[in-house]
Amino acid sequence: MKKGLILEGGAMRGLFSCGVCDAMMTEGIDFDGCIGVSAGAAFGCNYKSKQIGRALQYNTKYCNDKRFCSFSSLIKTGDMFGAEFCYETIPFELDIFDTQTFTENPMEFYTVATDALTGKAYYHKCYDGLGDDLLHIRASASMPLVSRPVLIGATPYLDGGIADSIPLSYFESIGYEKNVVILTQPKGYIKEKNKMLPIIRIALRKYPRLVDAMARRHKIYNETVECIERREAAGAVYVIRPEEALPVGRIEHDPEKLRAVHSIGHRIATEKMEEIKDFLKE
Repeated sequence: MKKGLILEGGAMRGLFSCGVCDAMMTEGIDFDGCIGVSAGAAFGCNYKSKQIGRALQYNTKYCNDKRFCSFSSLIKTGDMFGAEFCYETIPFELDIFDTQTFTENPMEFYTVATDALTGKAYYHKCYDGLGDDLLHIRASASMPLVSRPVLIGATPYLDGGIADSIPLSYFESIGYEKNVVILTQPKGYIKEKNKMLPIIRIALRKYPRLVDAMARRHKIYNETVECIERREAAGAVYVIRPEEALPVGRIEHDPEKLRAVHSIGHRIATEKMEEIKDFLKE
């Protein structure tokens, strides 16, 4: 029975997932595969490279660096999170991403991006954490309006959360039967219709199917969460979520808030560790 780990996005709420993952890695919990969406992809790749604490380390160190995330980066490059700095300078110069361990670790790692032409989810299996893999990780985490579409081949991609925020169904469809799902919103959270839709319709008018997907995203998200909660109640999946809304913005420049969110995830996972192990043993 293949064991899977599913990581929701949520920009800097993803530090909650990092805290959970760091706690599980410290306990030596292995999965056969992991799939990450948006921040879940950008941060979750460290599970396959076995780098405990790396995501917290570089986010807190560079969160106030204009090359990392700033309106000046958005104006100059079209990306609020600077693509060159985040996906080249940090992983290959400043806080080295262990591509050798990533490649050698048999755990599969998948990303989810949204095809801007079709509005549908695209699932990519990563192999070495380089080249196309990095493009797919970047595409998965490229939020509309504050990121340029990422061109891979002839296809433009954006944030995977638009089409499939919590890809439990996909992971089950490829053989993962025992899944741990990490959510970054508390139980009872209801996603509302995107208030930026009028601006989105203008800014992304080249991609009408993408806009349609964004217009119905809240409905699909809420239906997905309801399905997951039913499966959780039946013992079919194990869900880890914050107890209340996380005290952090989608874009956050306060390293102490990032550490606090990571600590919340680490604490909750530590408290539930025996339950997690028991679930994965069954």
